[in-house]
Amino acid sequence: MSLLKSLGKNPSGKRLERIKQSPNYKHNAFQNLSPTQQLSKDSSFFKTGKEFLSKSKNAEPKQTLPFVKTNLNELHSDEPTIVWFGHSSYLLRINGKTILVDPVFSGNASPFSFMIKAFKGANEYSAEDMPPIDLLLLTHDHYDHLDYKTLRLLHSKVKQVCCPLGVGSHLEHWGFHESGITELDWWESHTFFNDVVITAAPARHYTGRTMVRSKMLWASYVLKTKTQSIYLGGDSGYDSHFKEIGEKHGPFDIALLESGQYNALWPHIHMMPEETVQASVDLKSKVLFPIHWGKFALAMHDWDEPIKRVLKKAEELNVTVVTPMIGESVVLNDSYSFRNWWELV
Repeated sequence: MSLLKSLGKNPSGKRLERIKQSPNYKHNAFQNLSPTQQLSKDSSFFKTGKEFLSKSKNAEPKQTLPFVKTNLNELHSDEPTIVWFGHSSYLLRINGKTILVDPVFSGNASPFSFMIKAFKGANEYSAEDMPPIDLLLLTHDHYDHLDYKTLRLLHSKVKQVCCPLGVGSHLEHWGFHESGITELDWWESHTFFNDVVITAAPARHYTGRTMVRSKMLWASYVLKTKTQSIYLGGDSGYDSHFKEIGEKHGPFDIALLESGQYNALWPHIHMMPEETVQASVDLKSKVLFPIHWGKFALAMHDWDEPIKRVLKKAEELNVTVVTPMIGESVVLNDSYSFRNWWELV
């Protein structure tokens, strides 16, 4: 497998011409709604690298994480069912269709196999475990969300792909056919399977698999059926867009929101756990499902700090939180009774 191939390909031709028409594309790159620096004003890439070298001794769990091995071909509940695979990868079974979000099953979140390895017990699902995928949904092109090795193995199982504007360039480079790819700009919608409407919504982040940044869009998604409303959050710093999405599309039955890999050195592109809880309130979500933790150490905090901080703030704001183990099914409108499994580690 070529390392060069895994880097992907930036948009060109007709795709680039469409991108240039986007109101979110200015100065040859996509822009956030608010001015957004990747690092804080008092930080630098040198300082960030130095911090990484002195990260917490508990940045990774000392023992194998507990997990549940669910047969993904036998999710038969009448209610939408979500199975989380750690970090931001999860499967959603809704109205008889299977939607797979940001799958990373190769064991690492990097183009190099020796870097950013998954925690023990957090990589027990593979492409082979996946059922036929009616829709592959991608939020952006970072390695911990868009994994070439995984998509190469999933290719034959995927019927359709939905991704932010421009990300299709990577996918076509990797062998996905243009006719099966739907690219959305913020606030654009597309109906899949006649009864599932997906709307791309803003997020506060950036893209790029090399040092070239933001040549393609990043997004969160609003998923609606006649009876359900679900928010599928991508990576995002906290901002007013959560309130705007809540006003336009809320309330939501459940919101999947990133809660880990934060640091004061990059406060605008990832939320602190307390902001994650506030974002769920802004979205008018009945339930919060914290993701983007529990599989990779991409920041310096303790591996289980995100969920502890989320639960503490959720208690203050009276927010219902679901905390399944990796592989454990979450059925919408169920009792949401889950134990604090991270305390077993």
